[in-house]
Amino acid sequence: MMKGSHFPATAAAFALLALATFHLVSSSDPSSLQDFCVALKNTDVFVNGKVCKDPKLVTEDDFFFSGLRMPGNTSNAVGSKVTPANVEQIAGLNTLGISLARIDYAPNGGLNPPHTHPRASEFLMVMEGTLYVGFVTSNSDNGNKLFTKVLYTGDVFVFPVGLIHFQFNIGKVKAVAIAGLSSQNPGFSAPNLRSSLMFSPRPSKLTTMSFSISRTSSVFVNGKFCKDPKLVTEDDFFFSGLRMPGNTSNAVGSKVTPANVEQIAGLNTLGISLARIDYAPNGGLNPPHTHPRASEFLMVMEGTLYVGFVTSNSDNGNKLFAKVLYPGDVFVFPVGLIHFQFNIGKVKAVAIAGLSSQNPGVITIANAVFGSKPPIKLDVLTKAFQVDNNVVQYLQNQFWYDNN
Repeated sequence: MMKGSHFPATAAAFALLALATFHLVSSSDPSSLQDFCVALKNTDVFVNGKVCKDPKLVTEDDFFFSGLRMPGNTSNAVGSKVTPANVEQIAGLNTLGISLARIDYAPNGGLNPPHTHPRASEFLMVMEGTLYVGFVTSNSDNGNKLFTKVLYTGDVFVFPVGLIHFQFNIGKVKAVAIAGLSSQNPGFSAPNLRSSLMFSPRPSKLTTMSFSISRTSSVFVNGKFCKDPKLVTEDDFFFSGLRMPGNTSNAVGSKVTPANVEQIAGLNTLGISLARIDYAPNGGLNPPHTHPRASEFLMVMEGTLYVGFVTSNSDNGNKLFAKVLYPGDVFVFPVGLIHFQFNIGKVKAVAIAGLSSQNPGVITIANAVFGSKPPIKLDVLTKAFQVDNNVVQYLQNQFWYDNN
């Protein structure tokens, strides 16, 4: 966005983008695939996933969930409660490859017992308290290695798909964590640790040898090379960079702090990442943008946000799905669609985003259209937005701030 007197240009940019949309709505997506496949739950048809709801009947509430606002009841034998938010709770997660959960732990030993998710990798971010967490690798010539870490508020740890993992509250007060998982329906299995399952025949080394990277290679691949498993440590799955708030003293009043494969080497090949987003009071904005390689869930931790996304071009135009979110609320943004968040409150806001890629990418719409290097030719933009050269030149001459 623009420094100084940026609001007139911002308004002009949005007006031009809307005008361009009007001129393009008559064209349809080249593929028959849809922007989303909201789950239709009342059906006798069985598929690997859920049958799609008629897109004409889809509403904002299909992408919304308020069930994580309240703490779970930890008065049970293990002293913990997992509150899921998967496709059973949020129909709009169907086909998007991501879900989340809130986990509450009782003081002095609340335990989320050793378990696996057969269909998902997981990141865990501590919101309150102190947790001892870990996972165990599958069978290998070197045995089953345990990776553990003590996590404090704001810390993140990663559990690779299918591996036995746990969390244990070592503090004297309650603890709360948010988990993001790389499946709309990750599944859950609590193995009997005394059974012969722990000593089953050795699987292919491929199953556990590709979860960390070397950042020093000069060879380019689609992703990252794997680090020698013998050199992998707990810190390859750990990140403390989300503890501190981002600086929102900028033109858009927001700051995105990512935690993807560049920050957490162990995310490599796991298909998931996260970010912390801080918003200034009275209008902090995460501007309209897309993630070309990921769907996203957003959970509000503090404040009040107006959020939304816009569908791609269709015969019915570009539909806006928008909602006001309060602390604990969740909203889903399907892969590749333009979306935004805007702080409508008088105090700061904070949100955590989970994304279905280790490197989701981001394209901020106004920045890309009017701030590309080299700039897009005037003739292209004036014709696309049906305005004269002066308006486009004015917008291209601004400084467009990147809050990432």
